[in-house]
Amino acid sequence: MNTQNSHQLIADIALKTVDAASITAMSYFRQLLAVETKGDESPVTVADKNVEAQIRNSLLAAYPDFGILGEEHGSQNLDADTFWVVDPIDGTRSFISGMPLFGMLLGLVDKGKPVLGIVGMPALGETYIGQAGIGANMNGMPISVSSQTSLATATLFINETETLVSQYPAIFAKLMKAGKIRRMSYDCYPHALVAAGHIDAVVDCNLQPYDFLPIVALIEAAGGLMTDWEGNPLTMHSDGRVLSAATPELLAELIELVGGAT
Repeated sequence: MNTQNSHQLIADIALKTVDAASITAMSYFRQLLAVETKGDESPVTVADKNVEAQIRNSLLAAYPDFGILGEEHGSQNLDADTFWVVDPIDGTRSFISGMPLFGMLLGLVDKGKPVLGIVGMPALGETYIGQAGIGANMNGMPISVSSQTSLATATLFINETETLVSQYPAIFAKLMKAGKIRRMSYDCYPHALVAAGHIDAVVDCNLQPYDFLPIVALIEAAGGLMTDWEGNPLTMHSDGRVLSAATPELLAELIELVGGAT
């Protein structure tokens, strides 16, 4: 990954892979599907498994030396300097209930840093991509984060409400008084809307690396920030509590608000 041309080729292949996999995902959407329950009590369907298999096969055919981490089919060659991160259907609960806000996540990590991130929204016909040092776009149109610096006047989305209420009730109570506009939400779409400048910040928790690593590159390429609740960079070893914010000032306020959580 040393030249601009190779970066663009990788991005092009990643986008084509997501486009093709989105068609497959939509072929299962709002169909009668058997739902299994995984060890962590999260649901999974044949759509999750088959879509990830399609993505993995496409990426490994193009870049056999890259590693890959996926939600449904595990990891392969993660010792490689460069590896893909895949969540074939981010928001399976939305998917199986006919809600069109499920997403598809594909990221690339190079030497420990997320450098490419794609958030596909198959049912909405929207694809967001961010590349380190290049920028971000949605369906080919450039996007960037907002200039909001004050939490008091911000649009704040709060993800995974059930987990926040049960595990961090004091923080949830503070969040319910934060921001000018608040919305309860789920999954990747609110983070993509931060990158596009529609939302100013998202508080999230209970995530896995395949949930957040693809989003990091997108938000950073759009000019925003995404960290853990203490403001640390997100890595494979992060604890799954994340913040997305348009500006450093907004991020600092969020870190102070959620501070002290264990």
